[in-house]
Amino acid sequence: MKHVLPALTVVAAIIALWYAAAVGLNRAWVVDQAARAGVEPARGMALVAETWSQERPVLPAPHQVAQELVKTTFGMSPTSKRSLVYHGWVTLSATLLGFAMGTAMGILLAVGIIHNRAMDMSVMPWAIASQTIPILAIAPMIIVVLNSVGLQGLVPKAIISAYLSFFPVVVGMVKGLRSPDQMQLDLLKTYNASRSETFWKLRLPASMPYLFTSLKVGMAASLVGAIVGELPTGAVAGLGARLLSGSYYGQTVQIWAALFAAAIVAAGMVMLIGAVERGTLRRMGMTR
Repeated sequence: MKHVLPALTVVAAIIALWYAAAVGLNRAWVVDQAARAGVEPARGMALVAETWSQERPVLPAPHQVAQELVKTTFGMSPTSKRSLVYHGWVTLSATLLGFAMGTAMGILLAVGIIHNRAMDMSVMPWAIASQTIPILAIAPMIIVVLNSVGLQGLVPKAIISAYLSFFPVVVGMVKGLRSPDQMQLDLLKTYNASRSETFWKLRLPASMPYLFTSLKVGMAASLVGAIVGELPTGAVAGLGARLLSGSYYGQTVQIWAALFAAAIVAAGMVMLIGAVERGTLRRMGMTR
C-alpha cells in the first residue's frame, strides 16, 4: 500500500490539474456563445459544468475521454471501423513486425560492433546520426519510395517502426555485451575458450538485463513509429488514422481517446516484456 499511495497521489493531482485546465481553456467558448445569444455567461459551478460538457472542447475533461474510451472499446463490435480495438490492432500489427525487425537488426549490429573494431568505428556513429533525423521528415519519403516498388500497407509502417526501435537495442546490447569485466574475460582465456564460446557463455548471458531494458524502450518507440507511419499515407485504419480523422473534424475527444489507447497498448506491451524479463532472469539466477 505504501508503494501505491504515492502513485495514486500523483495521478489524482494530474487529474485535478487537468480538470482545472479544461475550465480555463474551454471558458472562452462559453463566454463567446453567451455573447452571441445576448445573455450573461454562466458563472460558478454552472460555468464549470458547461466547460466540462462541450461536444468539441479545446481540452476535453478526463471523464469525457474515459467515456469515449469505454464506448469505442467495449460498446462496439471489435470489427467496427469506429472501434478502438479494430484501430488498435491495425497499429499493433505494424508495431510488432517493426519491433521484431528492429530488434533483430539491433542485436546483429551490436554483435558485429563488439567483435569488429571497424564496425565499432563506422556503424555506431552512423546509428547515432540516424536518430537525429526527424521521423516526420523521412516517413513520407520512405512511404513514397516503398510504394514505387510495390510495397504498401503493413510493411512501410513496420520499416518506420524498425527505424525507431533498432537504436535503443543497439546501444543497450553493445553496453551489455561489453559489461563482463576483464577478469572474467581473462578467466575464459585461461580455459582456452573460443570467441564464440565467450560470446554464448559470458557476453550474451551478461547482456540480458540490458537487452530487456532496451526492448522496453524499443517497443514504445516502435509504436510511435507505426502511428507516424500512418499519418502521411492518409490511412483509414489504425490509431494514427483515428488521430487524423479527429483533427480533420475537430473531434478533440476522439483524438484524446486515441492517444490514451496508444498509451494503454504501449504500457501493456512493456508490461509483457517485463514479465518475460522477470521469468528469464529468475531462471538464469539473476535478481532484478
